[in-house]
Formats: sequence, structure tokens, C-alpha cells
Amino acid sequence: MSDHQIASGTKAGTVGGTLLSVAMNIDAGDILRTVILATVGAIVSFSISVLLKWLVRSSRRKRDSVK
Repeated sequence: MSDHQIASGTKAGTVGGTLLSVAMNIDAGDILRTVILATVGAIVSFSISVLLKWLVRSSRRKRDSVK
């Protein structure tokens, strides 16, 4: 059972060390760029969803009025 605990500790240490080394190499500019790109992506996604919803409703109204 102690082998399992050692393996878990080794895995946790490896993951923690990897995350810390990656975090130390990230610049503030990269974080800002990521935030900006995520914001733009969310706005575009929301806008396209609203546009498609409007187009579907418009199409249904036209189809119902033709019948």
C-alpha cells in the first residue's frame, strides 16, 4: 500500500512542477491576448447564435404564412 502512496506523491509532484514551470514562462501579454481573444470569440459566438435564431424564426413565419 505504501507503493501506491509514493506513486501518487510522485505523480502529484511531477504535475505540480510542470504546472509551475509553465506558469513561470507565461507573459502578462500572453494572458491579456488570451483574454481579448476569448472575449471576441464569445461575442462572435453569441452574435451568430442570435442571428441564426432570428433567421430560423423568420423562415418559419414565412413558411407558415404561405400555407
